[in-house]
Amino acid sequence: MPDNSGSYSLRWFAIAATVLLLDQITKLWIMTDFVLGDSRYISSFFNLVRAHNEGAAFSFLSDAGGWQRWFFTFLSSAISLVIIVWLTRLPKQKIIEALALSLILGGALGNLYDRVTLGYVVDFLDFHWAGWHFAAFNVADMAISVGAGLIIIDALFFAEKASGEGKSSADK
Repeated sequence: MPDNSGSYSLRWFAIAATVLLLDQITKLWIMTDFVLGDSRYISSFFNLVRAHNEGAAFSFLSDAGGWQRWFFTFLSSAISLVIIVWLTRLPKQKIIEALALSLILGGALGNLYDRVTLGYVVDFLDFHWAGWHFAAFNVADMAISVGAGLIIIDALFFAEKASGEGKSSADK
């Protein structure tokens, strides 16, 4: 049975809020110190850049004419609401799933804030190798990616254990 105690859910929302705060602080720093298109060499495989992404991951639909801003705003809002409800109903023993959802929620809210206030998402982490650049990304994107990875790991390695926990010995 899910534990709907407020203090349990609050810890996961605190993680989401921390991700949101770190994301916005780093984006504010980049927007203060860089103009659009600026790049600062850090190492042979990493630069800091200032890029604006009007689309989704890997700039998908970035040149779609403007409607995508509101589509992704709606989509991010809906997904965030689903995750909030999901987190409040999650059983206490689902720690990996709760952490994953918290990271995804914080990242989604960070990029949603950008999209609503700026009309684009600020990206600044640029990894590259031998002249090939991976799509620039940000703290919110990292949190979403790590959260998605944790969801997959949880489903592959821990879902069977969790589903077997509630069975009686006669059911096993």
